[in-house]
Amino acid sequence: MSEVHAARRSRLRARCMPAGSAAVLISRPANVRYLAGPAAPAGSVLLLGPSGEDVLVSHPEPGRGSARAALPDDGLSWSELPAEADPAVRAASLAAEAGAEVLALEEHHLTVARHRALAGGFPRIRLSDLGCAVEEQRLVKDEEEIAALRVAAEITDRALGELLESILVGRTERHLALELERRLVDHGADGPAFPTSVGTGSNSGLAGHRPTDRRVEEGDFLSVRLGARFGGYRCQIGRTFVIGTSPADWQVELYDLVFAAQRAGREALAPGAECRAVDRAARQVLDAAGHGQALGPVTGHGVGLEIGEDPRLSPAAMGRLGACVPVTVEPGVHLPGRGGVRIDDTLVVRPMADGGPELLTITTKELLAL
Repeated sequence: MSEVHAARRSRLRARCMPAGSAAVLISRPANVRYLAGPAAPAGSVLLLGPSGEDVLVSHPEPGRGSARAALPDDGLSWSELPAEADPAVRAASLAAEAGAEVLALEEHHLTVARHRALAGGFPRIRLSDLGCAVEEQRLVKDEEEIAALRVAAEITDRALGELLESILVGRTERHLALELERRLVDHGADGPAFPTSVGTGSNSGLAGHRPTDRRVEEGDFLSVRLGARFGGYRCQIGRTFVIGTSPADWQVELYDLVFAAQRAGREALAPGAECRAVDRAARQVLDAAGHGQALGPVTGHGVGLEIGEDPRLSPAAMGRLGACVPVTVEPGVHLPGRGGVRIDDTLVVRPMADGGPELLTITTKELLAL
């Protein structure tokens, strides 16, 4: 993978450093990992120097030995610091020593205090904003990244499938969420991709619901939202079930509506499609049934090293989808006091010639009575 990370740094350098007197400082953890590899210690920053040198600046991690031995990347040198030193300040110092006149920063990530330390400590270097250049480069995934997402999805599907085979009535939301996260790790995940959400009864269908001690009861909707993290890459799945043998008419009607919206969003995924057009495809199904306001601000988002990456699938989203961009499609409707439905999938945008969008999360979307 060292060649992959070196190639990523070269692309960023070609895009952002046309002049030889410029340097780039990467501080956002996911971006450091993307450009330097998974062995980069927590809190590291990455400097792309003006003369073509790439330096990872970090604190040593207890129990890991030297960072130099952890990442076999011939194009990357290391600078290790005592615990009290700021890696970003050290990186700026290295840039100044190398003759950099301009230092591009990820200002959307740096704190005000850290930015002031850099500006005040190196008055001869002009600071500029790198913007989201690395995030934009991360949008399109290579096949190794997609393979990691595929494994994360397989783990997630397996953990959820096993839970559905167990007895659920009488167990609490919190207990079920903890069990799901344990099963993710048991099946090879690095950990959960995000805090697992389990909602029952009137809590079902709520986006971002934090599990409580409410117990599962007969006749409840049970909505589950989880994902595995594997090799640093994160996926997401959301499903809704009914507890008992026969769902009520209103539950079937609501489920069918959300399923139709989710299918419309999935079918709209294609290279070149406007992000807001995907949102509109799902949203107009709910609008027609009088539930458009229940959808929330987005229909989906990108996934990768982070669970909420670009692109955003929302009414105001700008831009178009590219091939090999993984996204979620996750409409939901919650009826206050009654409950609701969420259906989330992770897919990779593919051209129709390659079969259309690749569905990574394959747990059934049939309305099961558990």
